[in-house]
Order: sequence, then C-alpha cells, then structure tokens
Amino acid sequence: MKIASLLQVEWLKMKKTNVWLLSLLSPAIATIAGLNMNFPNSPEPWHDVLGIMVLVHALLFFPLLVGVYSAFVCRFEHLDGGWKQLLSLPVTRLSVIFSKWLVVMGLLTVTQIILLAGCMTIGMIKGFGSPFPWELAIQFLIGGTLACTPLVILQMWFSTIWSSFAAPFTIAVIFTLPNILVANSEDFAPYYPWVQPFFAMFPSGENASFYVSQTTLWTVILISTIVFSLIGSIYIKRKVF
Repeated sequence: MKIASLLQVEWLKMKKTNVWLLSLLSPAIATIAGLNMNFPNSPEPWHDVLGIMVLVHALLFFPLLVGVYSAFVCRFEHLDGGWKQLLSLPVTRLSVIFSKWLVVMGLLTVTQIILLAGCMTIGMIKGFGSPFPWELAIQFLIGGTLACTPLVILQMWFSTIWSSFAAPFTIAVIFTLPNILVANSEDFAPYYPWVQPFFAMFPSGENASFYVSQTTLWTVILISTIVFSLIGSIYIKRKVF
C-alpha cells in the first residue's frame, strides 16, 4: 500500500470527525485580537497586526493544536485494536506514521492559511493603505509550519505511546504554558520545540526581547528533527501494538 492510499484512509477517518473546526479556533481568536488593536500612523501596519496575531496564535494556541492534531490522527488506531488491523495490511510501520505526520502538517498548513486570511480581513476593515506583504506572508506560512516539524514528531511519538487522548494533550499544555517565559530567554528559546514556531513566524525587528538568531533557530530545528525522527523510528519498529 502506497503513501497515497494511506492518506486516503486518513482522509476518510477525518471526514467522520469535526477536527477541521479546530483549524478555525486559533485564527479566529488571533483575528479578534488584531481587530481590537489600533495602529494610528504606523509606517508598517501589516507588520504590526501580524505581530499581535502571532503573539496570540504561535505563542499559545498553535503548539496546542500540534498536540491535538497529533493525538487525533492516532486516536482511531488505539480503539478496538486499530493498530493491529492497520499493520496487518501490506504497509510498513514507518509509512503509516509518515502518512499521519503528513496529515498533521496539512492541518497545520490549513490553520496558517486561515490565519493569513484573517490578517487580510483586518487590513481591509481597517483600511491599511500599503499593499499586503505577500513575501512576508509566505515566509510566515511556510516558516511557521516547517518549524513545527520536530514538535509534530515529538507529539506523534507521545500519541503512539499512550492510548489516552488526554495524555499527549496534557503534555502539550504543560510544555506550551512556559512559552512566554522561554520566549524571553535568548539563550534557551531556540532549543525549546514548543516555542520554535513562534520565532519562525514573528516579524523580524518587531520586538528586540523576542529576537533569536534565525541561523541558530533553523539549525536547531533541523538537528532536532533528525534526532527525534531516529529515536521515534527505533521506538515504532520495536513497539508491540
């Protein structure tokens, strides 16, 4: 069975749920926050509104959604011997996990697109005179999603370890709450997976207290992705479902 077939299976499972509604939650809250802010005579109103929205979205809700999405895509396999049924098909364990990873990354991408749509809506309502910064928006969308890669791998790992939906979500909550403190630590922030999406999305130069080297950030993300993938692969291969 190819990855495309596994993705079709995942799609059929998602169609039976309301998980798609979760992709609206964080963008909606961030858009409301942006609408309630004023940017009088700001030379870069788009940067200002993005800064506000990212503070709300990427610092708290986006990492939580990673945990929710990851737990959700593994939830069905923990019911009634689902893992055994799925792995009885001509598939490898790693291809199954990879297909689920793709689903989570897809859900995160949809969430990002909705957030950008909210940002554009704010600009139209408030009548921003400058054109929409598409280059910044694309960097925002792609960078924020890719920065979630090691975090998704971690949360997928947790979601295969525990059959309870609450356990991996609780971990996401516990490690997301310190984000506001970690974000202010220039030394520790680049190495904390739950805050990395925030730094990948926050407009550069917006606030010096929220600055980390992008070179350091992406180097850490790449290395942690490789390390987490290797550890997760070894665990999945050895796990008895």
